[in-house]
Amino acid sequence: MTLDPAALDGLAGVLRERLLAEVGDDAGADDASARIKALVDREAGVLGEAARTALVDAVAERSFGLGPLEPLLADPSVDEILVCGTAPAWVERGGLLAVTEARFETEGALRDAIERILAPLGRRVDEAEPLCDARLPDGSRVNVVIPPLALDGPVLTIRRFRRRGFSADDLVEIGTFTRPLADFLARAVRARCTILVCGGTGSGKTTTLNALSSFIDPGERVVTIEDAAELRLRQPQVIRLEARAPSLEGRGEVTIRRLVRNALRMRPDRIVVGEVRGAEALDMLTALSTGHDGSLCTIHAGTAAEALRRLETLALMADVGLPHAAIREQVSDALDLVVCQARAADGTRRVTGVSEVVRVAGGAGVRDLYSLRSGRPTWRAALGDTLAGRLTAAS
Repeated sequence: MTLDPAALDGLAGVLRERLLAEVGDDAGADDASARIKALVDREAGVLGEAARTALVDAVAERSFGLGPLEPLLADPSVDEILVCGTAPAWVERGGLLAVTEARFETEGALRDAIERILAPLGRRVDEAEPLCDARLPDGSRVNVVIPPLALDGPVLTIRRFRRRGFSADDLVEIGTFTRPLADFLARAVRARCTILVCGGTGSGKTTTLNALSSFIDPGERVVTIEDAAELRLRQPQVIRLEARAPSLEGRGEVTIRRLVRNALRMRPDRIVVGEVRGAEALDMLTALSTGHDGSLCTIHAGTAAEALRRLETLALMADVGLPHAAIREQVSDALDLVVCQARAADGTRRVTGVSEVVRVAGGAGVRDLYSLRSGRPTWRAALGDTLAGRLTAAS
């Protein structure tokens, strides 16, 4: 006797509940695996051997894995998994979203899967704390939102981690930037230009930042600071720091701002900040203006001018009473280049512009050097004398 997939899935859910009633959630995986096989043999002995094996796997997935998400996690082409309640899950492949047949039968099953993700990390979500960010052991990022904030059921977002990041050559091959642009950015990094990479969510900022970091001299000491560790620098002296969320008791939080301050005491040649998103912007600007040039960071913004304005706004959030004019002066002193990146409608991610940060009346301005117009790369202006001299000296 065999079962169709829907009936097999339903029976697996029934047997999982029976298993939990017998042994509890805290049973070890090895012990529970034997119990699952015995349970299936006892309760579904009329099924053929192949069907019983499939049923054992299905119950195990529901007990220890992520159930219907397991095939998606096993697919190397999936970059992101998006789940909202009991609706079919969506995935991102190659920058494009597509709906799948994977879905949780009940919100309870989804909550169980979320708990299996968060419990080993010492995190949880409940009505008192319905939001959670976490990082899986393999580096993948997880975000969870549950009711009452999520109106249509628990929302689970998993951004997959690529163990092998894209190199600059890889990005040239897939069209993120052209070879001449890659060579220009390589010279800028070697010349210790401070570069800010901007773009929207999912535009590939971190990927580009990681590729640019490959041009840092191996003899330099680099400190990376991230909210959730994603960067994979290949230099021999890389110190990786990661922010920490509060514990279940609300204690022990370590912010990006605190890590930036601490990094200055670690004798860094360069500081790489995964994303500037808060008051740490002021500490970073101070560091860049006092000898830590050649640093790299990303920020959410659509254009180079917007990136500078957002950086100023974030620095003001430090609430130390500095006048806006002083912040603008720091921005103009600290940054050399802004690299803009965007995700196109077809899912491709490309560098759409590179701008030089220049001093103008009232603070910092941008001067466009490179832009992508109608898919065609265009070099729009020559470098300023100071920046041109630095790049020539580094060649």
